[in-house]
Amino acid sequence: MKRLLLLADYVHPFVYREGFPQGLPEVDLVLAAGDLPAYYLEFLASTLPVPVLYVPGNHRDEFTLNDQHELVPPGGVENIHGRVLEVAGLTIAGWGGVPRYRESDHGHYTPWQARVGLWRMDLQMKLKRKSKIDVFLTHAPPVGEHAGTDFAHRGCPDLTRFMHQHQPRLMVHGHIHEYEGKKIQYQDGPTQVINAYGYRLVELPELAQDLPNERLA
Repeated sequence: MKRLLLLADYVHPFVYREGFPQGLPEVDLVLAAGDLPAYYLEFLASTLPVPVLYVPGNHRDEFTLNDQHELVPPGGVENIHGRVLEVAGLTIAGWGGVPRYRESDHGHYTPWQARVGLWRMDLQMKLKRKSKIDVFLTHAPPVGEHAGTDFAHRGCPDLTRFMHQHQPRLMVHGHIHEYEGKKIQYQDGPTQVINAYGYRLVELPELAQDLPNERLA
């Protein structure tokens, strides 16, 4: 069993506090689904002895200033946008940002950019000889029950296609705040889609082929 800490969009007071991670069950991996400030990501990396992976959102929150007052990525964490990695015994794909709803040089993508970027991730899957992934980490939601009612928070059909093609056990996204009254999670075929707004703890059972032989009897 893998236990994952999922976060997005909101610096939650249970997490960002003195004494953290007291009161938090032991986790194997942290996945951040965007629009979280750099100081928060670095805090997670400094307080938890597990990998912290993130995808960027659409508000440039993830950058911090160095001594030369230049914008740089946060330290101690890994940006997995456009990548497929194996971490903590799981195959994880990441895609940050949102479908473009205004002119921006950060965190917005056109349909063509999404198709090309996700095609490159398909190619990474083939090179790794992987047909499926365990977790698909995104900022925007797929088309479906978590899509927002306004244009800026609409679901992304290209993410939906990638999800249906590779059938992850989890699709974790952010971008959708709870003010719309969305459900935290729903099932889309074999994939559980989870809105990581705030923070969530999820337990992911190991696949049978990952278990020691003596446990397969």
